[in-house]
Amino acid sequence: MTDPKLQISVASLNPPDKDGFLTKQGGSIKTWRRRWFVLKGKKLVYFKSKTDVEATGIIELEADSFVRDERDKDKKRRFMFSVGTSRRVFFMHADTEPEMKQWIEAIKGNIDTPLHSSGSRAENTPSNVDKSTPSTKPPTDFEPNSSPNAPPRARLAAAKNCIPYLLEESSKVLEFWQIWTESVPLVSDLQSGMTIEFQVATSADMQKLTWRTAGPQNIFIQRMVDFFWNVGAPESEIDRLNDVGALINPIKIGSWIDMSARGGMDGGWYFPVDIPLKLAIEASDAGDPTRKVVDWAEQNNASMCFSVGRDMGAAPPRQTEIRLKLPGGDFASQLTVATNAFFAFGFPAIPDDAMAILKQGASGGAVGGPICLSVITSSDGFVRLGVLLPKPSSDVVSSLCQLGQANHDDILRFQAALASSGPAYAEYQYLMKGFGYGVYKEGFDIVFHYLVGEDRGE
Repeated sequence: MTDPKLQISVASLNPPDKDGFLTKQGGSIKTWRRRWFVLKGKKLVYFKSKTDVEATGIIELEADSFVRDERDKDKKRRFMFSVGTSRRVFFMHADTEPEMKQWIEAIKGNIDTPLHSSGSRAENTPSNVDKSTPSTKPPTDFEPNSSPNAPPRARLAAAKNCIPYLLEESSKVLEFWQIWTESVPLVSDLQSGMTIEFQVATSADMQKLTWRTAGPQNIFIQRMVDFFWNVGAPESEIDRLNDVGALINPIKIGSWIDMSARGGMDGGWYFPVDIPLKLAIEASDAGDPTRKVVDWAEQNNASMCFSVGRDMGAAPPRQTEIRLKLPGGDFASQLTVATNAFFAFGFPAIPDDAMAILKQGASGGAVGGPICLSVITSSDGFVRLGVLLPKPSSDVVSSLCQLGQANHDDILRFQAALASSGPAYAEYQYLMKGFGYGVYKEGFDIVFHYLVGEDRGE
């Protein structure tokens, strides 16, 4: 039953003494959640959004309450402060130093000021201070540098500069990329022996890109949750991440973002772990596609996954990706298993000209490892299916570009910016109709996946 004290809306607190977003530490579970705070008289009320009709919590300010600058206690949360009452000390942080100082001044003023009959303070309060101060940009290791000896983040930044639609300063897609890069832990966060890995994938025509990074769970988890909050992921999906994480307990976890020249933007999490399919499938929504994947895997002895991930978009249906290593003693038999999946899951058959190129790559790629399969499901049906050919030769890459009517020279420039000798995988994939949402290419497409490198703790 809802606490009657929480049956208060944001609108009912207008005009506020001060309001705005702060990121607050939880009580029993010490994760950080972004909340809309409203200071009104002796109450500091917080909500999940600034249009909520019910509060998430209330901090009652008392005569002996205090508010303190806590920046020295947590270097990662540079603008942290605390509010203490007789019941508990609450920790929260602002996005910028000016905002932190305004909140501290406003809360202190309300603690020290007798309560007026209206329950509010006088008009001349810090809530009327100009809030147009530019946001302080968090520290980041992503600096453009195309040197072959550059760290992986610098090479990713150089590759980003090869993409025309990421060079427009007003681009929302560029802003999304920047928010994501700022969420990646710094090299200085790593202890000796720890690593952060980076990957990027581009479609052959370079109209769609996927960026991925993963590292130690204890270093990544809070930054990932903060990122998902900042871009509007629903709380239920953040809880889902916690639940699946508790079940699988991966050593490494990571985040990914998708983008396209048409303005497509999506993001989510992934676990780069070798686990049985039956465990990975727990991340998926139950339904007919999930059952078909399990049945097909049992029939073809495809029991092991090497990655599982899920999108965190604001609107359903949720999409879950599982990547499997295909069984079989040789590439020909593995390719047969892969093509069988297209039939079993209701996708169109791979065209003959594409099959010829895949067979050409498979015939000489034994050192690259097994052929893999990427399958994405949702509660609304199968979303995408792809065959991943490991370590394709330059001839195969060229042939696939020609097949996709893409400029091979553009791929080579992108590859050079990454200081890469070639893709880790070439993927031939099919996106089901209706799942492109007008911003991603539906039908068959070609994607090249690159392993960019690792940051290492010293």
